[in-house]
Amino acid sequence: MLPYWKNVKMYDLTQPLSHLTPPWPTYEPLQIKFFKRLAPNGANGQVLTHSNHVGTHLDGSIHFCTHGRDISEIPLDELVAPGVVVDISDMAEDYGIYTPDDLMARADIREGDILIINTGYHKYAWDQPEADEERYMLRHPGPTKEFSEWCKKMKFKWIGVDCGSADHPMNTKIRDWCPKEAKKADKFLMQKYDKGLDDFFSEDDYQLMHYDLFPHDIIHAENLGGDIAQLSGKRLVIGCFPWRFVGGESCISRIVAFDVEE
Repeated sequence: MLPYWKNVKMYDLTQPLSHLTPPWPTYEPLQIKFFKRLAPNGANGQVLTHSNHVGTHLDGSIHFCTHGRDISEIPLDELVAPGVVVDISDMAEDYGIYTPDDLMARADIREGDILIINTGYHKYAWDQPEADEERYMLRHPGPTKEFSEWCKKMKFKWIGVDCGSADHPMNTKIRDWCPKEAKKADKFLMQKYDKGLDDFFSEDDYQLMHYDLFPHDIIHAENLGGDIAQLSGKRLVIGCFPWRFVGGESCISRIVAFDVEE
């Protein structure tokens, strides 16, 4: 072992992957089968079919931007770099809104960071005791235009979230697919902010964490989990490890935080 490595503690921020892992709504789930078995072939072999948006995954620029980079083109020094885990679970609520000020009040966030956001909604992921797929995918909190503008100013390398999308669910197609959820979200926002869905999310700002940021190569990983709750407010080296996927618009990934212990 390299001498300095004994002082490095690793934290896995990855959600387990299984045929039970829900993909983002309407995307293909993971399907798996054996095409050969140990007896009589001498080895087990499997075939997997899945979308790139199931479990912990990194969205590539070309997922929403025709001239964007594919997964293979992302430099290693963008995938692995200093960053911070910001815990906003104390304020997170169904259909809630979070702002740059909410995050900056809780952690030392620096220009060029990898930014990991712990909304607390990983506790509703499929593998958790409080598993609730509808709450995890349809009701998690999210940001507005102010947030995406801040991300560009801060020049983040990438952003990670522990829920179904980096966008507010009511600023995605889920708003159209689930009118009952949209009605509840509109009521919540009106009661709390005296503004409704149309005020927070105009047509021009649709899915802004994708459309607004991907042309600037500020991408994000979704469905983080694992040890994320152990790292509140910590600055670390954070790494995302997708395939070297030529033409890949997104990719299932392993995400690890490295903490150098003094």
